[in-house]
Amino acid sequence: MFDTLTDRLNGIFKKLRTRGKLHPKQVDNALSEVRTALLEADVAVDVADDLLVRVRVRALSEEVMKSLTPAQQVVKVMRDELQATMGGELMPLTLPSRKPAVVMVAGVQGSGKTTACAKLARLFKSKGSRPLLIAADLARPAAVHQLRTLGEEIGVPVWSEGRDPVKVAKGGVKEAERLDADVAIIDTGGRLHVDPQMMKEARKIKDAARPDAVLMACDAMTGQDAVAQALAFMRDVDTTGFVLTKLDGDARGGAALSITSVTGRPVLFVGTGEKPDDLEPFHPDRMAGRILGMGDVLSLIDKAQERIDSDAARESAERMLSAQFTLEDFLTQMLENKKLGPLQDLLAMLPGVPGGKNVMKDLAGQVDQGELTRAEAIILSMTPGERRNPAIIHGSRRQRIALGSGATTSDVNRLLKDFETARKMMRSMASSRGMPGLAALQTGTGPKRKRKG
Repeated sequence: MFDTLTDRLNGIFKKLRTRGKLHPKQVDNALSEVRTALLEADVAVDVADDLLVRVRVRALSEEVMKSLTPAQQVVKVMRDELQATMGGELMPLTLPSRKPAVVMVAGVQGSGKTTACAKLARLFKSKGSRPLLIAADLARPAAVHQLRTLGEEIGVPVWSEGRDPVKVAKGGVKEAERLDADVAIIDTGGRLHVDPQMMKEARKIKDAARPDAVLMACDAMTGQDAVAQALAFMRDVDTTGFVLTKLDGDARGGAALSITSVTGRPVLFVGTGEKPDDLEPFHPDRMAGRILGMGDVLSLIDKAQERIDSDAARESAERMLSAQFTLEDFLTQMLENKKLGPLQDLLAMLPGVPGGKNVMKDLAGQVDQGELTRAEAIILSMTPGERRNPAIIHGSRRQRIALGSGATTSDVNRLLKDFETARKMMRSMASSRGMPGLAALQTGTGPKRKRKG
């Protein structure tokens, strides 16, 4: 996300860092380049100018100019002001305790509105709620079918009885009451652009369903168009906040940086992929770090805690450290790591100095995702006994495994060789005098861990 803007800002601040002490003219020249980069990223002119005025005042302060690392201080100021422009701090969606709480979701066609409804339902369900999806988008023929398909995928019921959007929404809320659902999420009709007909229908649904929150889905790739749509919707219907979708695409950054400053309403969630679980709370501080190429370790930790089976990962790690690592453990680690998403996205979330993002890209490019997929297929073609004891895999077994995985015997041989090399390395590390903790794990002399059950 924001690759072009991030690269431009990194290049600008890199030139500042090579100058040692800074002169006000150097800061002004750098901020002029930053302004150009922001406008090219489709940030609203007023938002960009206001941001840079604040940055300049702080950057030229005596505290920054006389510091030992003035250029780094300027980057910090830029991060702080980017964060403030995007809302300052996390704004969680707060719903009343009554059942059902009603959430209305609006947006133009193509903004990812229907998918955002399903992602919200999945998020509520993951936190222990019982959501109901209400398919009131009758303007797009495929919308009801799409929501039903997504509902089946995430295990959430969908209500779509009726031909009038207002009656569907009202009936859906009553159905949520009957089902004792905690939250009802209404997918409303969109148009190719904001128009009077869309606004009239949205107002009627709002009056009939009396939602506790009104969210608008905005496409992050549309830049200032998304801000214009948000302003029009705010004027006619009002909104609690925004869901910024398609942030994993070619997002220039304009919508994310402008929408809160222009509308006064927060971005509550961001969509980071096409899967139902690719929805995250919007953290302005973390987003500012991403835009400046500083990584986002906290979001990576949140994602790992949510998606990875911690018990399975810990057991595999312990077996690795005790030199008992098998191909089954290797397969488990691959499957768990896949849940976190593409390797390049994970590397981009690791911390680094501004300008280091391209290094991360190069590193990700050196790891062939196809090789990992092939390794997974080869291991899955083995019997449980072969995975636990690769030493028994000889000629005929290797041919059978290669045939079953769509690989070649050379691929199987390479995997087994690489695995054995890694296992020998772990044995060496575990027995090393310089690593007593590993040696204790191997010999069983370390502290005992209590096991559940």
